[in-house]
Amino acid sequence: MAKLTNWAGNISFESALERPRSVAELQELVGGSEKVRVLGTGHSFNRIADTSGTLVSVQDLPEVIEVGDRGVTVSAGLRYGEITAALEARGLALHNLGSLPHISVAGACSTGTHGSGDSNRPLAAAVNSITFVTADGELVTLSREDADFNGSIVSLGALGVTVSLTLDVEPSYQVSQVVYDGLPVERLRSDFAEVMGSAYSVSAFTDWVDPDVMVWRKQRGHEPIPTEWLGARAADGPRHPIKVMPADYATQQGGVPGPWNERLPHFRLEFTPSNGDELQSEYFVPRERAAEAIDVLRALGNQFEPVLQVSEVRTIAADDLWLSPSQGRDTVALHFTWIQDEAAVRPVVAAVEDALAPLDARPHWGKVFAADADLIAARYPKVPDFIELAAKYDPTGKFRNEYLDTFLPRK
Repeated sequence: MAKLTNWAGNISFESALERPRSVAELQELVGGSEKVRVLGTGHSFNRIADTSGTLVSVQDLPEVIEVGDRGVTVSAGLRYGEITAALEARGLALHNLGSLPHISVAGACSTGTHGSGDSNRPLAAAVNSITFVTADGELVTLSREDADFNGSIVSLGALGVTVSLTLDVEPSYQVSQVVYDGLPVERLRSDFAEVMGSAYSVSAFTDWVDPDVMVWRKQRGHEPIPTEWLGARAADGPRHPIKVMPADYATQQGGVPGPWNERLPHFRLEFTPSNGDELQSEYFVPRERAAEAIDVLRALGNQFEPVLQVSEVRTIAADDLWLSPSQGRDTVALHFTWIQDEAAVRPVVAAVEDALAPLDARPHWGKVFAADADLIAARYPKVPDFIELAAKYDPTGKFRNEYLDTFLPRK
């Protein structure tokens, strides 16, 4: 039997995967287990989902996509690509999406995954209600009106097993996507606010060595495409974020308007964007320190060259969720797609963290990082409150694992 791994293949799981087919079966399974963790679509790059006990998938729970007064309620195992297509068919939309439509809604929200846009909060900020199974097998529902709510969404699986989420919706909208080649990296630094504010969702791709940056601008509606912009030029064909890769997997570009769910992600649902042969890291700094962050990363260019496939720069609006990377501050996200060679990548990750440390950089919970518990507690000010909340819903530590014991230890 093939070994169970995450999407990238860098993490193997020893526990057999249990796949309950009803909420009642899930409740019984959780209540009767000593240790439990949930594996979503496996798009994390560390051992956040691992356990010495029962590993659970919620993908076989009954599919739920129900529109009501509070928005759309969806079952936890569904992928974004599945629910967004259903919403678009109903004339509805979400405020934003991540670069991959293949990730599960519950997994993305619980780890702080985000899209891009100066005024766009992370994906978890759309959640207005969550239902999860606690350690004793009981169902709990929390809504925005509840005191524990802001600690329950980006929860790293520490409170229980999510069964469903209710998301804010809005009327469907069109998006047109234009790629620009050759933005001078100096302009990304000096005109950062103009670059990132130039569209509803903006991503800048670089390797921190090439003096030119590729910028993807996703605009709500349709506007004329300037051929020249800040020294960059509109691309003469479709692009992949990694310049040497074919663009077949990428969503429609060239300024062609289309549904929000087919433009906001970078990649199409019907294609697997790569074979997962990579590692990823991501760090979040206050937006007002963007220029300093760019300087720091450019100075590391020679260390990046052997191990970095591409780096992506995005912006995120502040939110109130306790463990969100953008909690309490407007944020710049600095993403790194590495080669899959952990021995070669780890020293570079450590160098990035050391260089970004003066900028109060927060690591992404689901990716490769070098920070320890003390640094994480210093970067995420609500960590003590979250540890207390997790103990309230899981007093015996059923949902804890080596990852949580290492980075969010109980006192």
